[in-house]
Amino acid sequence: MQTHEISNRFLDHFKRNGHTQVPSASLIFEDPNLLFVNAGMVQFKPYFLGQAPAPWPRATSVQKCVRTGDIDEVGKTTRHNTFFQMAGNFSFGDYFKAGAIELAWELITKSVGDGGYGLDPDRLWATVYNDDDEALELWRKIAGLPEERIQRRDGLDNYWDMGVPGPGGPCSEIYYDRGPEHGRDGGPVADEDRYLEIWNLVFMQDERGEQSPKQGHKPIGSLPTKNIDTGMGIERVATLLQGVENVYETDLVRPVIGKAEEMSGRRYGAGNAVDDVRFRVIADHARSGMMLIADGVTPGNEARGYVLRRLLRRIVRSVRLLGVNEPVLGEFAAVVRDTMSPSYPDLANDFPRIESVMRKEEEAFLATLVSGSKIFDLAADQVKADGRAQLPGDKAFQLHDTYGFPIDLTLEMAAEKGLSVDETGFRELMAEQRARAKADAASRKTGHGNQTVYRDLLAQGPTEFLGYETLSAEATVRGLVREGARVRSASEGEIVEVVLDRTPLYAESGGQESDAGTITAPGVELEVLDVQKVARKLWVHQVRVRSGEIVEGQSVEALVDAEWRIGARQGHSGTHVVHAALREVLGPTALQSGSYNKPGYLRLDFAWGNALSPETRSEIEEVSNLAVRKDLPVRVVYTDMEGAQDLGAVALFGETYDETVRVIEIGGPWSRELCGGTHVEHSSQIGPITLLGESSVGSGSRRLEAYVGMDAMRFLAKERALVQNLAAMLKVPDAEVPGRVEALLDRLRNAEKELEKLRAGQLLSSAGDLADKAEDINGTALVALKAPNGVSGNDLRTLATEVRNRLGTRPGVVALFSVDGDKVSFVVATTSTARDAGIAAGKLVPSFSSAIEARGGGKPDMAQGGGTNANGVDEAVNALRRALGGS
Repeated sequence: MQTHEISNRFLDHFKRNGHTQVPSASLIFEDPNLLFVNAGMVQFKPYFLGQAPAPWPRATSVQKCVRTGDIDEVGKTTRHNTFFQMAGNFSFGDYFKAGAIELAWELITKSVGDGGYGLDPDRLWATVYNDDDEALELWRKIAGLPEERIQRRDGLDNYWDMGVPGPGGPCSEIYYDRGPEHGRDGGPVADEDRYLEIWNLVFMQDERGEQSPKQGHKPIGSLPTKNIDTGMGIERVATLLQGVENVYETDLVRPVIGKAEEMSGRRYGAGNAVDDVRFRVIADHARSGMMLIADGVTPGNEARGYVLRRLLRRIVRSVRLLGVNEPVLGEFAAVVRDTMSPSYPDLANDFPRIESVMRKEEEAFLATLVSGSKIFDLAADQVKADGRAQLPGDKAFQLHDTYGFPIDLTLEMAAEKGLSVDETGFRELMAEQRARAKADAASRKTGHGNQTVYRDLLAQGPTEFLGYETLSAEATVRGLVREGARVRSASEGEIVEVVLDRTPLYAESGGQESDAGTITAPGVELEVLDVQKVARKLWVHQVRVRSGEIVEGQSVEALVDAEWRIGARQGHSGTHVVHAALREVLGPTALQSGSYNKPGYLRLDFAWGNALSPETRSEIEEVSNLAVRKDLPVRVVYTDMEGAQDLGAVALFGETYDETVRVIEIGGPWSRELCGGTHVEHSSQIGPITLLGESSVGSGSRRLEAYVGMDAMRFLAKERALVQNLAAMLKVPDAEVPGRVEALLDRLRNAEKELEKLRAGQLLSSAGDLADKAEDINGTALVALKAPNGVSGNDLRTLATEVRNRLGTRPGVVALFSVDGDKVSFVVATTSTARDAGIAAGKLVPSFSSAIEARGGGKPDMAQGGGTNANGVDEAVNALRRALGGS
């Protein structure tokens, strides 16, 4: 049975049993606790936590997931994967243990002809939490499992929670016995290779505190309702139903290995265990990388971008170790597209952009391999020069952290030079880095805990947002929150959070800043500082009490600052216009990956690999302003996701949408985006759009910034005043300013050239004196000294060459250093007789490079480079003397 059919049968089964199908959330779902979505229940957390009422009593989904905690283990076994699909069914206060067990058992044992998976009931086992007698009895009653095939396990195996205070509960897992050829008898407690876990049923009933029941601690209470959260591993079930050994041989993964076999000429499973690891790394990471890019992640040096970069670079490295040196990521991307797009159509629709991101990252890594290899060579040469045989752990960590070198690459290169690597030191530094990352993540894990105070307020229903229709509204204060606790009132000077039953004030979302405004009542005035959403349903106004006292239950008037809203609408609609212009000029792959807008200003990040030329920026600006001049109508369409896709509306990366979505049209099909922001009614109301600049925000991602409306006018007025001032200073008309400035720059450059000639002449005139003062070290003439500060590398090279020439036929070494601020430039030159004696310039560099923290190298006759420790020049000179045998 093909994997896509396994997914479809799961969804069909639960839809027939009253569940609403919910699409997979983006892998970069907004959650302060997660780097990526790693379980099917993530998008349903607010309902389990009681932060919001669930829209349906029952739901089902197939969620794409990425778990990256064991990246280094992927490939070494067949059990580790970074990307997988989690099928789940969820009950929000509806059915509980009996319903979950009955629905799961029916699907996995029902015949294929009747829509099930047709697994043999006699090969199925179940595990339950230690003291969950109820679940054990239900397995006996509903499934007819004999007690010997139901095993009790402790909290580490059969209790689930999020790892932070919140919901949790005992769980029951379903296992399939693959047979004695796969391991020992005795059930899951004896061997989890033979007995393969395929489904986990979580009976979510508890509220855990700071200490988890997984470690034996008691829950602090019970949830308001008993819920069900299950997760069935699609790939694991595919392994069973396709009769293969592991997930790497299933229909959606094996084709990637097949492409790697085709390109390398080697075979997976042919007895070479090392090659098999590489094949598995390629297959797993190609899928993960593709899915992450599809959801808007771009390679970078931090957080999600860094994980993606590691995945892609591990593919490239693994392929090279299989003997393939040409670019490969585009080839693997095409295979993943063809196998996965039936379930994820965006992989095909957005393939040009995805493939471009992968290709550019591969090009960048191949360039990095060249530069990083030079750093490795310097470090290795220094180790040998010091008489050691092991590369320090900090050097291996630097190669990993700065240049993206996998440790196996460093190990291999070290072995080629006859060196070992201090892997212990490397692992310690890696552990320290992970600890810092975990501490940072822990400091951010506040979202769920801080929101428990809003549960009672959420239970009263969502805040009614009126801001699309009006700038003012009568409202009632539902609740006041200060420092995470409910309060009855707040007085003048205090800052407090106010929850209203209805509001016209926009809450920050979709890149748009929240509205400014006031909340008033007789004798009371509150200044609105910020507006945020809780659980996407509750508007929380952070306010400063200017006068009077605000009391829970009080009737108030909420008022939006009209001037602020005008500017906010201009900024947000301007973002849509610039995005549409960008796509018109560059093509549909230039897709927005993030934005920020506020009154008068917009910032738009988009997927693109190269800097935009001035001509392209001008064209984008012109297309944007033409759209403004045309006074295009702005229309709002409410529909569902399917209807929005039919319209061709653009859904933005990482955003979460409700069942009913809001589409903003500007000029009909010219610009259609899913958006909840506030907008103008006609494009002319945006006013002029002035691009400020364009820059890089990471590999494969660029950023445009612009002013709109009056801010654009003010910016242009300043630019005009600047030109007029320059014209007055230069005593020329405005139009002649660029030409006059260029002429002045030419004169300045010519003057600098003349100064360089004079300086070079002065330096060269000193060459004879320097050669005459050479010191003799074991028969070698050495000229090693610090040249005047600020001498350029070229001038230093010229001087070193001239001094070397003045040494005549003597064996000689010339080493000159020049300091410019904190940086050091150096040149080492050798005479031919010195080279005949085995003294090479390039080999002398490692002797002093550590003193000035230098990088560089060269040939036997000439070597040059730079360092970052200007205070180490004297030590560098002494080190060079010692290298030549001096004291």
